[in-house]
Amino acid sequence: MAERGRPAETTATSVTPGTRRPGVLHEPRAYPPRRCRRGTVCRVSLARRCSRTACARHAVATLTYVYSDQTAVLGPLATYAEPHAYDLCDLHSERLSAPRGWEVLRLSLDQAVPGPTEDDLLALADAVREAARPLTPRPAAVLEPSQETGREVTRRGHLRVLTND
Repeated sequence: MAERGRPAETTATSVTPGTRRPGVLHEPRAYPPRRCRRGTVCRVSLARRCSRTACARHAVATLTYVYSDQTAVLGPLATYAEPHAYDLCDLHSERLSAPRGWEVLRLSLDQAVPGPTEDDLLALADAVREAARPLTPRPAAVLEPSQETGREVTRRGHLRVLTND
C-alpha cells in the first residue's frame, strides 16, 4: 500500500515523450534536461555537439558536401561552426554513408598538431634577438636650404606645424 502523497509505482518504465507522470521514474534521456527558471538566463555549453538529431555527444568531425563533384568530405572539426557544414561525433562519422553515386572523401581526423620544427625555433630566436637589439641612431641628413621643405615649429598630437623661415 502506498503512503499518502506518494505514488505506488517507483520502477523504471518506458514512456512515450510528453506522457510523463510526476513521481514515476523514467528511462534517462540521451541529453540532460534544460532546467532554467522563468526570467533567468540558462547556461549554454560552448562545446559543439553532434548535428544528428537527439545525439548529445561532442563533435569530432565536420561533414561538408561538394555538390558539383558529388562528393561528401569528412574531415577534422572545423574551427568555426558554419551553416552549410555538419558537425558529427565519432560514432556518426564512422557510420557515415553517402547517396548512391556519391563519393565519400575521408580526411585524417588526427587531432595531434605537430610541434614546431628546429627551423621554426631558430627563426623565433633570431626574431627575438633582432627585437632586443638597441636602435642605432642614424646620422641626420643635412639638406641645403633650397631642398628643405620647412622646419617643425610645434606639434599637436600627430600634427606638426612647419615653417619656411
